[in-house]
Amino acid sequence: MQVYCTKQHLNNGSNRFCTHCGEPLPLPIGQLVDKRYKIIRQLGQGGFGRTYLAEDKNQSHQQCVLKEFAPQVEDAQDLQKAKELFEREANVLKKLQHPQIPRFHASLQEKLGGKDFFFLVQDYIDGDNYRQLLEQRQSQKQTFTEEEVLALLEKILPVLTYLHSKDVVHRDISPDNLIWRRSDKLPVLIDFGGVKQLPASQGFWFTQLAVNNTLLGKRGYAPEEQLRQGKVSFSSDLYSLAVTAVVLLTGKEPQALYDSYQGVWLWGKEIKVSPKLEAVLKKMLAYQPSARYQNANQVLKDLPSSQLPSSQVAPPPQNPHLTKIKTMVVAPGRKQPNQIISKIHNKTQLLANKMPVPGWMRPFAMSMVGTSVVVLVGAGSFAVVNAIIRGVSSISLPTIPTVSNPISKPVSDKQNKQTSRLSQILSRRQQLEIPEGFFIRMVDNLFYTQKPELQGRSLTSQAEDAPLRDEWSGIAENLLQKLEQANLSAPARRKLGSYQEKDVDTWRRQARAGQFGDYTIDKLIKDTNAKFDRLFPNQQRGKQNQQTYGQIWYAIAADQVSKVKSGN
Repeated sequence: MQVYCTKQHLNNGSNRFCTHCGEPLPLPIGQLVDKRYKIIRQLGQGGFGRTYLAEDKNQSHQQCVLKEFAPQVEDAQDLQKAKELFEREANVLKKLQHPQIPRFHASLQEKLGGKDFFFLVQDYIDGDNYRQLLEQRQSQKQTFTEEEVLALLEKILPVLTYLHSKDVVHRDISPDNLIWRRSDKLPVLIDFGGVKQLPASQGFWFTQLAVNNTLLGKRGYAPEEQLRQGKVSFSSDLYSLAVTAVVLLTGKEPQALYDSYQGVWLWGKEIKVSPKLEAVLKKMLAYQPSARYQNANQVLKDLPSSQLPSSQVAPPPQNPHLTKIKTMVVAPGRKQPNQIISKIHNKTQLLANKMPVPGWMRPFAMSMVGTSVVVLVGAGSFAVVNAIIRGVSSISLPTIPTVSNPISKPVSDKQNKQTSRLSQILSRRQQLEIPEGFFIRMVDNLFYTQKPELQGRSLTSQAEDAPLRDEWSGIAENLLQKLEQANLSAPARRKLGSYQEKDVDTWRRQARAGQFGDYTIDKLIKDTNAKFDRLFPNQQRGKQNQQTYGQIWYAIAADQVSKVKSGN
């Protein structure tokens, strides 16, 4: 197997370090760390290392999160400093004992490939983060209601009260770092990679990371004093939480809600809330730290009471089994899709009750009764349906009368393995926040390009299609690997499938207006082409599909524009 480092250097999969630049490569699936933690898959990647889902062999194969700390340093002095930073973070996390903060398990030092690696082990939280929940709402043209946001604030502010009582500032609160835990329906604050402990005698703390002088915090979510000066206080977390609230309420990113020229949030025009909640959020979002609430309890005191049940901080949409499935017609060669949708929409109830339903499709068929209809056409359909089945396996469904059906056969071990593989693929896609419609459309496109004789034919769950399902999954896994190697930012990944040629026109106008400094549109295209060609060396740019490969090209360019604008 071949793998790439973040600089797009090609390496043998057995290497632990890039042979070109020395960067640590991802740990392979199945790798044992500390002879105990078995790597299941990579969850994410940041400047200091990667995050993995792992299995603890000493704790009945319980799942946990393994956070790798692998700074790229060579000097013994720098390595010692990196170790001190790691140990300091571990010591802070050890002190945090709150039911809505992932529990700290251990800190490890492991020698891999002759070099030292540091790891933190924490609880794995089963649930969707609020970014994913918002995307589910938006797929149904909804956002979070004011009552839901109030309920969220009521349940997460006490967590900040606890955190700040330990003189700790999170520094990276956003929808991505809040998880709606399925087991008790409570919000959980995650990703403490940027957590720092404040000296008790100071109201602010100036943070300067010794390894690369990086200031932490998401642009748009972190206040100016944090992003520009690395200056943080308890009110910094309150600011980020307020931004998270308005994003959930509006479904828009902070940049669309904040007028950076006038330094004002667009209340009324974009952010429509009750006067009481508006007053609280405005104070949390004050530009001057001294004008904000100074602690979470002050916010709770002024917050209007939510009328929702205490556990209902993020109720799933009305039909949670279908929220991640868009209405899609993705198979080339299909004709008259609107007629198909119309017929099914008018006869959903009749079909659900009378048509012979294969056993593997029954949960999906039942979920259609009385709900909006989703039509899944194309090779990717079977992947989504299998994922739904896994997601609803614990749901009690109405009994369907037994129907004689030659397709309904016991599920084989191979089918179980395929379902597990597909579940992992969709989970990786979700973790990367790649839009589902784009992902399935692109995998289908690649599949049918390789199998032109199958144009217009959907894959089934039957045994004869097993090799084809394996091929589809292989293409999907390879695409995910390429997108990981592209090292795109989360905003760039989220927009895949939505880029248009007018984006390049916008960048061209901005370059002409001098917004890129000395950086020209020609240089942007050249740099984007160079990175794209490293990822897809056999793809002819002039002939690329604008809805598949073209979207990845645009995403690379969008990230390059962001870097130029920020001066990085």
